[in-house]
Order: sequence, then structure tokens, then C-alpha cells
Amino acid sequence: MKNLIELIPAEYALKHKILPLRLMDGELVLATSNLQIEEIKGELEFSLEKKIKFEHWDQDKVLAEIYRLYQIEDNKYSEKALSNFEVVENSQIIQTEDSDINEPDYSIIQIVNDIISQAIRKNASDIHFESYEGVFRVRYRIDGKLVEYQSLPTHKKQAIISRLKIMASLDIAEKRKPQDGRIRMKNGSNTVDIRVSTMPTVFGEKVVLRILDRSKRQLLLKNLGFDDDFLEKFKSILILPYGMILVTGPTGSGKTTTLYAALNYLNKPDVNIITVEDPIEYNLKGVNQSAVNPQIGLTFSKMIRTLLRQDPDVIMIGEVRDSETAEIAIRAALTGHLVLSTLHTNDAASTIVRLIDMDIEPFLVASALKIVIAQRLVRKICSHCKEIDNSASRHLPQLELYLNKLNWNLDMNKTLLFRGKGCARCNFTGFWGREAVIEYIILEEDFEDLIIARTSQKEIRKLARKKGFPTLLNQALKKAFSGITTIEEAIKQVAVF
Repeated sequence: MKNLIELIPAEYALKHKILPLRLMDGELVLATSNLQIEEIKGELEFSLEKKIKFEHWDQDKVLAEIYRLYQIEDNKYSEKALSNFEVVENSQIIQTEDSDINEPDYSIIQIVNDIISQAIRKNASDIHFESYEGVFRVRYRIDGKLVEYQSLPTHKKQAIISRLKIMASLDIAEKRKPQDGRIRMKNGSNTVDIRVSTMPTVFGEKVVLRILDRSKRQLLLKNLGFDDDFLEKFKSILILPYGMILVTGPTGSGKTTTLYAALNYLNKPDVNIITVEDPIEYNLKGVNQSAVNPQIGLTFSKMIRTLLRQDPDVIMIGEVRDSETAEIAIRAALTGHLVLSTLHTNDAASTIVRLIDMDIEPFLVASALKIVIAQRLVRKICSHCKEIDNSASRHLPQLELYLNKLNWNLDMNKTLLFRGKGCARCNFTGFWGREAVIEYIILEEDFEDLIIARTSQKEIRKLARKKGFPTLLNQALKKAFSGITTIEEAIKQVAVF
């Protein structure tokens, strides 16, 4: 039965009052109390690629079994949550290759809307539509991990891709070049922006949708998982009249979310905030946001020069990508502006050395830089199926290595570790949501001396440890020992340190 209920999502089962019972000779038997269930029979057979047969049950019995088998809490799925997200703008209706030219193919529209709606409900950050030889599959990225959602019939591939292009106002005839666009979808009062990217591959186009659901995004500093000590220090730096704040880490580590949360904290009627981004991920009310466009010469460096004439108090630069942008940003931070930006480096100490490698004079770096934050994201244990990890002893050899590195003295026999058992709410992964793990260096006078002397990142890191600034490993293990994440997840994200 467990394998059968994975065929039909809990929300869909509740909405249509259906319950998978058995699979016999390729025919799926469903219990239902829905008298109009025949209307979606074709939809189910198409999406599941199986013949469907219904058995009519009493409604109370169907609902009771759905709640029991899917482990659903009472009132978990509201009517609003069960309804689909719809495209805000009226889109064209397309035809599949085998449909009558005068007859709109509503099944394609429904398939695409269902895939996107399901991704939003599952808290996915991305949807991948991928073309392979004889296969057209859909994958979701949930909490940083790609999971396969379903495979679609290959003869529907082009119609689905065309539908996505139409929704994003892209050229459906252009299949040889990458394209970028946006979709806006709405469910009641909840509006979701979706960034669309297409790319040609050997077996057809690949389409990736980045879901930007602000209602689920934690755009407040207090919600990012920072400890109270760091939060107070960070806020004290954010109110400085000038200086540079850098957030660093790999792609997908939450850097932009941290910057947006910082801008929200600074966003007041008497503060002029201007951003230069590529692209703009969220519209922030009260913040002047602009996007670069290299095709017409609007690069980061050119846009920064322009916005400096716009009387800004706070400047947010999406990313420092080259020496020119770095130098202009540094000089802006020294001339009465608070500058926030990101950089791709592994840790806080290497960020300082990286700026010098970009031909920025060390004395400028030492004067302008106020704090460097290195960030990772760890998956949080699902609160619905959290349990004590009775097999924690398997971690001991690796843990002892890291604890010795940190000079921690812990009695592992008295330390409880946790894990997620897996349930319907977390898609049986044991995790739900993610939280930031950070290390930081506040650039005090003794760091300035090291920077001006062009010392190595090893010496900078050594001084940071001496002054008590935490490491990524330190912070990740703390979250594991406090039951927020698992030991495996903590080590996996920061083990290189």
C-alpha cells in the first residue's frame, strides 16, 4: 500500500476523495466517494500511465483511510492549499502535434499547472523538465536535493515545453538558443514568481523553473537561523553609515536571502536603498531595484557608477564578479555608503585574500570591509517524524576527528542525536526546510594589520580562531547536537573545513 499511495499525492487524494487500493494486471483500482470522478479518469490514466477502475465507498470511510495512510493531521490541507495556482496573465492556448488545430489542448495546460502547483506545495525551489532519448522527466529540487517527480509521455514533450514558453512570453519557434523569461502564478492572495530558463540539449530543450515564493521565503533576519550573539553583532554593523559587508558561499547557499533580509531590516522611509542585481529575485517594497543587462551595455560596474549619482544611503550589489566592480564597490563603501554584496569563495578568510587577488589595494580592503560572512545551508529534521537516532554510534569515529579539531570535550554516551524517520509531510525524506550555518570575521584593527601586510589566509584564519569567531564546522555541529539537523547533514555540508 505504501508504494501505491506514492502514486497519488495526499493533496490530490483529498481534493478528489480517492484512495489507491490495489494494482492488478496493470489496472489501478481506486476507492472513491466522488460521484463526478469519471471526469478525471482520463487525467489519471494519462499521468499514471495505467488503466483506472473505481470502487465507490462511503465518503467518511474514504476520508478516514486517506488521513490514516497518508498520516495527515486534521485540517492540514485547507481548501486554498488544495486549489491550483493559475497563471496571472491570460496565456495563449496551444495545440499538441496530434490535436485538431481548432481544438485547444486543455490537458497540457492542466498537466503544467499541476506540476507547478505540486512543486510549490512540496516547497521545491526548482523544477527541471529534462529531455533524454525516449524519456521526458520532471525533477524537483527540494531542500537542495533533486528528486524525480514523474516521467511524461515523450509525444507530449514539445507541447509541454511550448506551453511553458508561452507562459514565460518566450519565442516558441526558437529551439536552438537559450532563453530566459518569467511567469507569475496566483492562488488566492498568494502570488508566486517563477524564473524560466531554457537550454538546447542533444535530445531537445531542457527547461528549468526557479520558484520564487516570497510567502515561504524567510526575509527576516531573526528567521534565518542565526544565533542571538551574531544577530546582535550583525545588526550593529548594518547601522553603520558606511563600509562593506560581504556574504560568501557556493551557489544555492542562501547568500541572496541573507542580503534581502538585511535590506528589509534597513528599509525605512528615511533610507534610500538601491540594488543592482542579475536577475531581481524578489520585489522589495520601498527598495529601488535594477537589473543588469549586458546586451545593451548595462554591466554591474556601469550600473554602480549610475546609482552613485542617485544619492543612495545603502547599495546592494548582487555579486562582485570582476576587479572593476570590486574596486568601484570598495570606493563607494569608503565615500559614505553602506555596500552589501556577495562573492564566490569557500570561507571568510579566503574572501579577504580573494579581494586582494582582484588587484584591490590592501589598504582599501582593510579600510572598507567591515564583516565577511561565509554561509551554507543544512536541511532541518522534519518536526513531524523526528526521533532519537539509536544508531548514532556509527558516527563516532568521524565525530571524534572533528571534535578534536575543534578542541571540544563531549561525552558522546550522554549526547543525544536525532533523525527524521520519514513521513508524508516531508515526502519520506526525514527533512523539511533548511537553515543557515555561518562563520564570520569582523574586521577589527589587528585584522587590518594582517591585510595591509598581505598575509596568507592561513594567518587570517588563525587570528579569527584566536578571537573566538566561529567556523562553519563549529556551527554545523552545534545544530546537529541541538537536534536541528543530523550529523550526516552537518558534516556533508562543511566537511572540507
